[in-house]
Amino acid sequence: MRLPASDRSLECYRLSGGGNDFLALAEPTIEPEPEEIRAWCTRGLSLGADGLFTLERVADRVRMNYFNADGRPAALCLNGTRCAARLAARLGWTDGSLEIETGAGIVQAEVVDDTMVRLVLDPPQSRPEHRTATVGADDWQGWYLLVGVPQFVLLWPESLAEAPVTTLGAALRRHSVFGEAGANIMFTRVVAPDRFEIRSYERGVEAETLACGTGVLASAAAALHNGLLSLPTTALTGGGFEFEVAGQVDSEGFPLAWSLAGDARLLARLDLHPGARAVPAPPVWT
Repeated sequence: MRLPASDRSLECYRLSGGGNDFLALAEPTIEPEPEEIRAWCTRGLSLGADGLFTLERVADRVRMNYFNADGRPAALCLNGTRCAARLAARLGWTDGSLEIETGAGIVQAEVVDDTMVRLVLDPPQSRPEHRTATVGADDWQGWYLLVGVPQFVLLWPESLAEAPVTTLGAALRRHSVFGEAGANIMFTRVVAPDRFEIRSYERGVEAETLACGTGVLASAAAALHNGLLSLPTTALTGGGFEFEVAGQVDSEGFPLAWSLAGDARLLARLDLHPGARAVPAPPVWT
């Protein structure tokens, strides 16, 4: 007996890129609905993930469509893109080097070894722009720029161990100074000319994540702009993984071309069953 579509399982992959975890669908017959993505990405009640991407072969490259955990599409997620390269290699679509078509343009990817994937990227769409965001009685100074998606980088002078990532990140993420789109909020501490540390609050996930690839590049760009870093440099993320940023910069410290390399691995292949969609609304307590 043929099961109705609502009762059929769906093959899915689970991947992690430096602590950002994703669900992935390879050449699905239809794109998942936003409510399905929200359900699947809900931690505790379903599989849980920072986002989901679909992957398909198009001519001589791979096309990736990325969705945040809230079900909304995003133009770019670099850790997701590195995971897409890992999955394409696992599926036999590439011998290690490939082009990935994203919502922010074409990205060159190289599967370096069993754990590392490197992306070669165009410069940021904008130079770091100083902005002030007022929260209560406090003015927060930072650097705003587009690296596929909007980023706001706070150059944090003290240890990130006690940084108010969850509370301040949530307050800044939708701040009016960033317009309707809001921004990812990066807490960044430069510890040496070739090393920085970063914690990330991401829109769409609406929480701290263990890594953010676009945020690593945005933080590097802001620190370069302020003369605090030089390339190549290494970033330590909340997941404990290190990312390598390399490239060339102009006389003002703006990247002319750069690359991002770090951990990206396939964790599991699994079947999504109808129960994974059954996520109730949050309770209203009496």
